[in-house]
Amino acid sequence: MSKKLPLAGIRVADMTTVVFGPYCTQILADLGADVIKVEPADGDSARNIGVPAKTPAMGPIHLRLNRGKRSVSWDMKSEKGKLAVQRLLETSDVFIHNIRPEAIDRLGLGYEAVKKLQPNIIYVHCTGFGLGGQYAGLQAYDDVIQAASGAVSLLPRVDGNPRPRYLPMLFADKVSGLHAVYATLAALIAKGRDGEGQHVEVPMFEAITSFNMLEHLCDATFVPPTGNWGYPRQLDPVRQPMRTKDGYISIAPYLDDRWVRFFQATGHPEILEEERFIDKATRRANMTQMYEAAEAILPEKTTAEWLKILKEAHVPAIHANEIGDVLEDPHLKTSGLFQKREHPTEGGYIEVRQPVRFSSFEYPESAHAPTIGQHTAEVSRELGLES
Repeated sequence: MSKKLPLAGIRVADMTTVVFGPYCTQILADLGADVIKVEPADGDSARNIGVPAKTPAMGPIHLRLNRGKRSVSWDMKSEKGKLAVQRLLETSDVFIHNIRPEAIDRLGLGYEAVKKLQPNIIYVHCTGFGLGGQYAGLQAYDDVIQAASGAVSLLPRVDGNPRPRYLPMLFADKVSGLHAVYATLAALIAKGRDGEGQHVEVPMFEAITSFNMLEHLCDATFVPPTGNWGYPRQLDPVRQPMRTKDGYISIAPYLDDRWVRFFQATGHPEILEEERFIDKATRRANMTQMYEAAEAILPEKTTAEWLKILKEAHVPAIHANEIGDVLEDPHLKTSGLFQKREHPTEGGYIEVRQPVRFSSFEYPESAHAPTIGQHTAEVSRELGLES
């Protein structure tokens, strides 16, 4: 097994903040890139999400979001700070930031300016809105993008409450961060093939709208449309985790033969004799009613009993965890997703490891998330500058 990580030898100059960009660079760091995070004197604002254990600006999300990176803090308005950033860019393969165009130009770090410092730079601009559209340059956060992309209209379609609502996670930031990862990797592959860098734009609005519309454009895809937007299966108010005798369970019969096995295994084959469920065509047409019939059956037994029965019947099912319960989930304990670690300044904490596994290497234990400017002197020396 190779000890070398895929991005070993790749240097990333990282001027991203909050979650979108830092999530991308966290993954790049886990894959072996030397990510140098350039921060202002008070640090990235994401450092202050959650309650720090000991040190200000060392919040719990920062511990995961910025692991494996080196932090430098240079005054970008001073000549010394400007020189340090220029030297860093001259030695970097990738420059990634989420600063609005007019602000990055004022810093003298627009694409054309950086290209003069490093002609083959991969310049990744994480934007809120595509630079070719009417919203270009507007500020964007997760809430803003969820609203603009239509994501806030999905829960109302499910539960009947007409008020638009955010999905309760940093959905737009994290999904956009994954788009930024593959965009950066694709540009690195192209550079390896052609020897040239390029400008890469990763706009949140377009990324999340594309992500949402994969299934939800649905029957509005055709011109003229054959039906409405919205994937009915995902918007079905009954197709939700269902109550058992002692908890909740998620079932996913999905295919017709599994539905047949579900009703047989649960001891209710007579339901399949009802006119509305008599054959494959009627069952497909009355899918919501199928879920309603299942919902009436599941309180008869405990979650554990149903999981055993449905596993034997080859019907997909799993218990419904509370978000905090996943820390004790037996599968995740076995697979080792969570790892207890000891931070040199913050003490014990839980690390969430990369979920993707490769046969040619194992992830080493990543460096702990840095304090603000922890590596300023170290990186400055590498760049031939005084710290």
